[in-house]
Amino acid sequence: MPNAVFAAAQCSIHDGDIPANLALHLAFMRQAHEHGVGLLLFPELSLTGYALSVASGLAQELDTPLLAPLRQFAQEAGMTTVVGMPLKVPGQHKPRIAACILHPDGSIAAYTKQHLHTGEDAFFDAGSGGELLSFAGLSVALSVCADFTHPEHAAEAAQRGAQVYATGVLIGEGGYPTDSALLQGHAQRHAMAVLMANHGGSTGGWAAAGRSAFWDEQGRCVAASSGVGNRLLVVTGQAGDWQGLEVLLSHHSG
Repeated sequence: MPNAVFAAAQCSIHDGDIPANLALHLAFMRQAHEHGVGLLLFPELSLTGYALSVASGLAQELDTPLLAPLRQFAQEAGMTTVVGMPLKVPGQHKPRIAACILHPDGSIAAYTKQHLHTGEDAFFDAGSGGELLSFAGLSVALSVCADFTHPEHAAEAAQRGAQVYATGVLIGEGGYPTDSALLQGHAQRHAMAVLMANHGGSTGGWAAAGRSAFWDEQGRCVAASSGVGNRLLVVTGQAGDWQGLEVLLSHHSG
């Protein structure tokens, strides 16, 4: 089986500034493509930031023209790209917290966050999850932040045949030890690799811890970002044999 190459895009975004965040996403996508990445994962609400009232007010429909440049690059690069966006749902009063999947064939789909943190329900409705992704011969289950704190979420992903559990999150310094231990536990319990993409800077009043990470099927931390800031964590290999590489985002990428 050929090696899979995937990456977590740990980004320091600007709350509410979609044009600036789109430019940053494109810079990450270009750098990921230079490293041969086939699946790129961004953190929760990466396009708007986690300022909840602002984010919900910026909710977009899935076919929003705003995503056109990202969709075009994903298609040109042949790179499945998962971005965090507040999603308008037809017939629903409140939006959902979505991980929007930009497929290399130009199509788009969404995973919507199933378990909301306290306070999120004032602005968002709980979502319904989504399909497994297929990438480089692997089945990948998506998760958004609080989803992974519910053990049944990872268990169900494993039951559905997921070999990789990919979660876009916002984790602060205070929560990092507990949350990283939970993710490591999912990897060990379900023999399922885990990729976590965290924010790289403050958003919505939260100081993100950065330290995006990847755990293998035995729960070993193969690679983690060394701190906060704009960093790309690239993981290459196949089940049981993974290597990780941290890349600082190059300013020339934009």
